[in-house]
Amino acid sequence: MANYRVLVSDPISEKGVDALRNAEGITVDVNTGLKPDELLKIIGDYHGLVVRSQTKVTPEVFAAAKNLKVIGRAGVGVDNIDRASATDHGVVVMNTPSGNTVSTAEHAFTLMLSLARNIPQAHASMISGKWDRKSFEGTELNGKRLAILGMGRIGTEFAKRAQAFGMTVAAYDPFLTAARAQSLKVDLAESADEALTGADVVTLHIPLTPDTQHVLNDARLRLMNHGALVVNCARGGLVDEAAAKALIDSGHLAGIALDVYETEPPAADSPLFGLKKCVFTPHLGASTAEAQENVGIEVAQQVRDFLVTGEIRNAVNMPNLDSRTLESVGPYLDLANSLGKLLSKIAPAQCDAIRVSYLGAVSELDTELITRKTLTGYLAAAHDEAQVNLVNAPAVAKTFGLQVTESTVALATNCTELIEVSAIKGDEICTVAGTFYGKSARIVHIAGHNVETNPQGRFLFVENDDRPGIVGLIGTTLGGASVNIANMALSRTQDRTRAVTVIEVDTELPAKLLETLRDTPGIIRVLSFAL
Repeated sequence: MANYRVLVSDPISEKGVDALRNAEGITVDVNTGLKPDELLKIIGDYHGLVVRSQTKVTPEVFAAAKNLKVIGRAGVGVDNIDRASATDHGVVVMNTPSGNTVSTAEHAFTLMLSLARNIPQAHASMISGKWDRKSFEGTELNGKRLAILGMGRIGTEFAKRAQAFGMTVAAYDPFLTAARAQSLKVDLAESADEALTGADVVTLHIPLTPDTQHVLNDARLRLMNHGALVVNCARGGLVDEAAAKALIDSGHLAGIALDVYETEPPAADSPLFGLKKCVFTPHLGASTAEAQENVGIEVAQQVRDFLVTGEIRNAVNMPNLDSRTLESVGPYLDLANSLGKLLSKIAPAQCDAIRVSYLGAVSELDTELITRKTLTGYLAAAHDEAQVNLVNAPAVAKTFGLQVTESTVALATNCTELIEVSAIKGDEICTVAGTFYGKSARIVHIAGHNVETNPQGRFLFVENDDRPGIVGLIGTTLGGASVNIANMALSRTQDRTRAVTVIEVDTELPAKLLETLRDTPGIIRVLSFAL
């Protein structure tokens, strides 16, 4: 069994560390508080990395991490990880979106309640010796309109609590369906503007991206009712803090509650801190004992399972590959990889596009992983095979200008199930295809020829004029070089002008043998390859 080394560079639950230490084949080093240059010096020795928000995984780190296969983020946000570099280097990035769901939702809800009832201000007044009941008149939440931007796990939990308080909930999320909104008993908004129009409170539960930067800007905040409240327990930068301050100063907004900030930690003289009706906490959304333990255990298990079994859960840069998916698509992945490798050997160089097509039962599966595996096999011939994998294959293809598409099968075939892979260069198309006979995978089509052979092994591919004696000559040449034939398949074109011979052999073919065959009259093309 392979021995994988995992570095835990930020503090996580000891139970999480134990989950890694107790796994066979995994060695764990806990080394927290590393400076950037210290991390660069040692990261090359590790196959896995577990972080929270402190460690910054930059392009320089990925360049130095020659053996790194997976990064586990104990928490939801992956802002501290350069995802583009991770993908380019073939590193899976996984987070833990569920471990701190309830803790974060509860904290955001607490911020809303504290803001509505002036709890921090009243507390400060009390401990300063005052009994001031008039200055801290609050606002009832019952009957108020709440806008939720982002209806993932945390937004959904927040909605449940708000409804229990008698609030009317309008939600916007580009992935929220009408049926799901109905089941959650929320009003489905078709845009952020629609959700915010007439809202008394807004809470944010979305990631920070170029599209969501300052999603709450001056114009959107003005869509809310006079005296509205703003809560952000998601990501700093979602709220235009300068615009929010101006609208609080003008009286349009009654207050803001923040757990996250555009700059963390915010400056001590931040203009927001001078506002009276505001609540601030130092990024505490997931800071409960339960959440810390949950995300630590969850991330450790995910990293362990990926290294030991290849299972992928909660990946942010590729599809999930859980045990059930592995079981259903696993056999197809090996066949797809072989088809991609085979195509790279026989197709023209510098193709414009790769098309992967499906027929039968395989077409009913999630085929993205199968397509990626096909692409991995194809690209391995032109790129260092160790550097192309399921994670970065699409990115590598993009750097080559290679277009990748999926479609239905175009071949005329008697097979009830088929994976067909075509390389396209201008008007020229080269196709290979494979199927299953029971549980046995077989290649059944190569470059215009219906020919059956194994999907793994060493092969000799010979294309020749269709005339007597050539097959015998090939066999004699192989025998003379002491090359044993394990399997042989023959095919000919319908007009009987061309034929191909695909021979599976036991050993690598000598270069001199290949030269002899290529110099033989009537032989058009000779290829030797391993799948």
